[in-house]
Amino acid sequence: MNLAFEVEEAFSSGGILSRATEYFVPRSGQKEMALAVTHAIEEGYPLVVEASTGVGKTFSYLVPALLSGERILLSTATKALQDQLFGRDLPRLVEALELPVRTALLKGRGSYLCLHRMKMARQETYLPEGVSARSLARVEQWSQVTRTGDLAELPGLDERSPMIPLVTSTRDNCLGSQCPEFRACHVNLARREAMAADVVVINHHLFFADLAVRESGVAELLPSVRIAIFDEAHQLNETGVQFLGNNLTTGQLLDFSRDMLAAGLQLARGLVDWQEIVGATERAARELRLCAGKHYPGTKLRWTGEVPEGLPASDWQHALEVVHASFLQACVALDTVSEIAPDFVRLHERAAQLAARVECFVNVGEPGFVRWVDVGTQLRLVESPLDISSAVKSKMLGSSGEGVKTWIFTSATLGDDDKLSWFTQPCGLEDADVLRVGSPFDYERQAALYVPPSFPKPGDPAHSIKVAECAAVWSRQLGGRTMVLTTTLRALRTIGEALQAAFEQSGDLQVLVQGCMPKRALIERFREGDSLGGKGCILVASASFWEGIDVPGDALQLVIIDKLPFPPPNDPLAEARAKLLESQGRSPFTDYFLPEAAVALKQGAGRLIRRETDQGVLVVCDSRLASMGYGRRLLKALPPMQRLASEQALMDRLGSLTRTCTMGCPQS
Repeated sequence: MNLAFEVEEAFSSGGILSRATEYFVPRSGQKEMALAVTHAIEEGYPLVVEASTGVGKTFSYLVPALLSGERILLSTATKALQDQLFGRDLPRLVEALELPVRTALLKGRGSYLCLHRMKMARQETYLPEGVSARSLARVEQWSQVTRTGDLAELPGLDERSPMIPLVTSTRDNCLGSQCPEFRACHVNLARREAMAADVVVINHHLFFADLAVRESGVAELLPSVRIAIFDEAHQLNETGVQFLGNNLTTGQLLDFSRDMLAAGLQLARGLVDWQEIVGATERAARELRLCAGKHYPGTKLRWTGEVPEGLPASDWQHALEVVHASFLQACVALDTVSEIAPDFVRLHERAAQLAARVECFVNVGEPGFVRWVDVGTQLRLVESPLDISSAVKSKMLGSSGEGVKTWIFTSATLGDDDKLSWFTQPCGLEDADVLRVGSPFDYERQAALYVPPSFPKPGDPAHSIKVAECAAVWSRQLGGRTMVLTTTLRALRTIGEALQAAFEQSGDLQVLVQGCMPKRALIERFREGDSLGGKGCILVASASFWEGIDVPGDALQLVIIDKLPFPPPNDPLAEARAKLLESQGRSPFTDYFLPEAAVALKQGAGRLIRRETDQGVLVVCDSRLASMGYGRRLLKALPPMQRLASEQALMDRLGSLTRTCTMGCPQS
């Protein structure tokens, strides 16, 4: 049977999708995308699809891919989305299509329990801060019953827990085939299952980590896969540049020192003065951190010359040389005991690799790359490409041969022009076919936009306080159901603290601030709202909360964005990209800063309307959206919402919003 015919039948009224989900409604945009994916599969070419919120893009790419009978690689942005795709969407479709398809989930090694390191941790005299013998025993108990070893299955384990690095391996410390637990290794089991599966679900981080080092198994999968699909593709470029350059952290140096001391004292006590060797590497790492001085957490130091800005050249160079020498000394010591246990062989390799990375940063930077130093509790030295275009062209599209022939890239936000240049240019996809599918939502009826006319300028210290004052008034009118999205962590703290103070005495609304509890628990509490007899909620968040957060129904009816989300002009990567555009005779503001802001604004606004029955208001507390000429381009990037002319109109709209629960089951 013709694939296009099968796909069209699947998306018709009474087709297979109506059996896959009771909430299925035929949508022209969903079918249009599915047929475009079908054609790309049949003809074998790259396709970029921007599918607006509500289109149902997951089914649009899954149905034709599964019906094609080809082997498929699916990559998404986060482990949470990966779990959702593998645990909910795929099984539902495979069952409805009645296909004999084997599926597999493959994550990075840091997501799986390492049996060897768990046993090593049990023998350590002193556990890291925040890890108790009782919590380690709970992991050991779970290890007896888990088949996959995926830590996401362990109830109550926070993704930020200090337990995780203690019981997982990294590319640096994995012993490979020399490990005594190699046969039972959960990472190897996951890779074997992936190699035998028809559909493999991975994430972007794993894909690019593998592309950079060719070691986690994805590189082995690619030649035998004809279809590769990247969902939430708007994150590809920023994810890719993290892995396609070089980075070195003082945390890596200290982790190595801790592992070397533990292995030395357990397996070769008395053969080497481990305290002295480890003391030298730890001192060198800490001296390097001290060399950077005191800075506000998150500070990025430009590194365009021999040393990062503001640091004494001689001190910095000396600190790097001492680190390099201390790790060469560790190599010599480890070489003397390498035959005793495989742990020492791997530690020797790690020491040599870390020494090589340090040497890289001692030398002049690579052309076409940008360097900087992130200053926090740790120090992170970064050398990054400006984008992933050359890697995509050479390592992905250029190496297809008889392997991958169809690449599908999709997201709800990929740009603000018809060519989706914001995404296609840095990803090397200028020649790909491009499709834009609009949302089925009636935004003019469902949503409204308000831009306060008289507000402190975004750079004014009073701006964040004013946002908090107004948010308190507006959210009280609505009874909570409010999300405040900030562009900086500083604004997050200021607005969060001011709102907590505003509701401290009355206690009528609960203020949730990013960081006060794990992200998943924060979202669950916010979704509950006052439905369980609790207080209405205001959620103040930044960064990752601008996207991927799905709160349908009346739990969220007001989204407040503090400022237009332009990239920080002093960010080294943004600065280097701007200089490159200038050298090409282009405008950094028009061709970089403005498209970045448009896409981010679109992402933030996308939190508001998630279903056909949702209603809500978006407030952007930045008068530049209405007063500046470029505001028209940013407004055009937003859905066509009704404009509110005054604060009274805003209050009336908030007062009229329905309290009827519309928490329906999502259509993927």
